[in-house]
Amino acid sequence: MPLSTPAEAPVRAAATAPAAGQADATPFTYLLPDLVCFAHLHWDFVWQRPQHLLSRFAQHGRVFYVEDAFFHADDLIEPHLEVKERQNGVKVLVVHLPNRLRGDDTASDQAQVAVLKKFFADNGIDTYAFWIYTPMAMSRAREFHPVLTVYDCMDELAQFKFAPPALRQREQELFRQADLVFTGGQRLYEAKREQHDDAHAFPSSIDKEHFGQARNPKLAEPADQAGIAHPRIGFFGVVDERLDIELLGQLATNHPQWQFVIIGPVVKIDPATLPHNENIHYLGGKNYQELPAYLRGWDVATLLFARNESTEFISPTKTPEYLAAGRPVVSTSIRDVVRPYGDLNLVQIADDPKDFGKAIAYALEQGKDADWRTRTDDYLATISWDLTWQNMVNLMQKRLLAKKA
Repeated sequence: MPLSTPAEAPVRAAATAPAAGQADATPFTYLLPDLVCFAHLHWDFVWQRPQHLLSRFAQHGRVFYVEDAFFHADDLIEPHLEVKERQNGVKVLVVHLPNRLRGDDTASDQAQVAVLKKFFADNGIDTYAFWIYTPMAMSRAREFHPVLTVYDCMDELAQFKFAPPALRQREQELFRQADLVFTGGQRLYEAKREQHDDAHAFPSSIDKEHFGQARNPKLAEPADQAGIAHPRIGFFGVVDERLDIELLGQLATNHPQWQFVIIGPVVKIDPATLPHNENIHYLGGKNYQELPAYLRGWDVATLLFARNESTEFISPTKTPEYLAAGRPVVSTSIRDVVRPYGDLNLVQIADDPKDFGKAIAYALEQGKDADWRTRTDDYLATISWDLTWQNMVNLMQKRLLAKKA
């Protein structure tokens, strides 16, 4: 899957990463220092891009995942660090702060830096690379001296609901510090390559073995889904301002014979605003390990994304995950779904309720099409998180060598 073409990329951005299925044929070596990640997402929230990538880094070296600080409701504690060990030895770091520092950004940043610097000193973290997901972390990251800085831009956070006003300014600071910029999709790459001369597109990939479990007819049906009738039209992901709740409600009204299964935590929106038709079933958040079992019981999987600022640059990881599970897919016209999945007729694309309903009806039959399954699997064979991660590591190691030289 090409990540840029001469027509799309200017000469100064020609060094984009190879397609995930085109990793270097030479034996892979890992020569990176400790990795420190600053993230806006809690490690234990939803398993997605950061977890896929950083758990792979952790198989080869030390990885420290710095979450946003936790503010206590009182002043009974002094600033201190909580360390939680996760997959492959990833160390999740959470700075705990007293209530008196809440709202005082300068003081809270200083306290966090002091706690982190002590942890670095106590644990021999003296040569390290930064891996940054949120530009807001620059208020702390600027106080350190990494040998390499990577900005893994997985979303256009400035266009999300409740985005901090300072985010765009902090991102410009991050661009100045970053040695490499990786983007979570082609559309995002086209925007960020204009702001950094070493940007590389790394669209969402898949763990085929994990989601391929959904093709096993013997996989047990989850208890809370077992009693739901067919056909089942499913969605999993965070239920927030990106979900087109009007489209969901209209589909449920227009097609009472279909059962809509919605899996994921509700955040940033009032649950009361969600449609509550009898044929819509909200099953809440599920563990990553549970998802294949739910997918196994769906007839069609959907990407019910609204067309708004928060979705303009997204590259949904669930697109290839749905396909790896063997489910036919219908999506709204999200750019990184249309290209390549829609163009290859692997995913049906529609926006208004009438057309989306027709697309679901078509997908219900497409799931029986052997040619569609073969074409889908041929495409999925070209991508994986392992190859995406390996291409990232290769770029980081080359950049480090160039800096040393």
